[in-house]
Amino acid sequence: MTEPVADATPDAPAERYLLRQKLTLMVNRYDIVRVDDAGRELGLLCFAEQKRMAAKEQVTFFTDAAKTHPLFGFKARKRLDLGSGYDVTDSQGQPIGWFKKQFGASLLNSTWTLGLPDGREFVGRERNAKVAVARRLWEVLPIVSELPGPFLFHFDFAGEDGRIALSSTKKAGLKDVYHVELPALADGSAIDWRVGLAMAVALDALQSR
Repeated sequence: MTEPVADATPDAPAERYLLRQKLTLMVNRYDIVRVDDAGRELGLLCFAEQKRMAAKEQVTFFTDAAKTHPLFGFKARKRLDLGSGYDVTDSQGQPIGWFKKQFGASLLNSTWTLGLPDGREFVGRERNAKVAVARRLWEVLPIVSELPGPFLFHFDFAGEDGRIALSSTKKAGLKDVYHVELPALADGSAIDWRVGLAMAVALDALQSR
C-alpha cells in the first residue's frame, strides 16, 4: 500500500509541539512544549503522567505542578484489553476523541485509528515499513528484546483524502523526545491539539504492548 503524501497546496501553518518523556520512580511523565515555525520553544504547555502497573490504563494531562487542574486525558475502555480502545476526554469528562490499535494490521507495521466526535477518522502507521519490520524482529529475540531498541519510530496519520493530520517524529538521543505536528486539513483547521497530543503520548506509552 502506498504511504499517504501530504497535499502540496499552501495551507495555514502547522501546529508544532515538542514532547519529552521523563522517567520517575512511580510514573512516566511527558512534558509538552509549544514551538514556533522556526523550532523555538515557547514554554511548557502542559504535562502528562502515566501511573505504572495500573489495572486500567489512564493518562492525565495537567497545567500546573500541583496537579490541581486536569486539562484533559485518555483512559482505556476495558482493563488489560488494548483492543477495546481509548477515549480522550476534556477537563469535564466529555469525549473529544478516541483511538484504537489495529492489532491485525500491526503485525508488520504498527497501525492505529484516531477518531473525532464529528465522525472523521485518521489511520496512523509507522513511516518506514522496513524499520517497522526490524523492530518486530528485535522484540521477539531472546535477551536482546529486553534491551532498549536502536530504532527510531515515526508515525503519520492521514484521513481518507491522504492529507497528513498528525505526525510524530522521534528525535535521536538518549532520552525519548518527539516532534509532533498537526498540519491544517482541507478546511484549513487542524485536529484538536488535545486529541493529537494524547495520541502522541500513547504512541510512546503503549506502543510496545
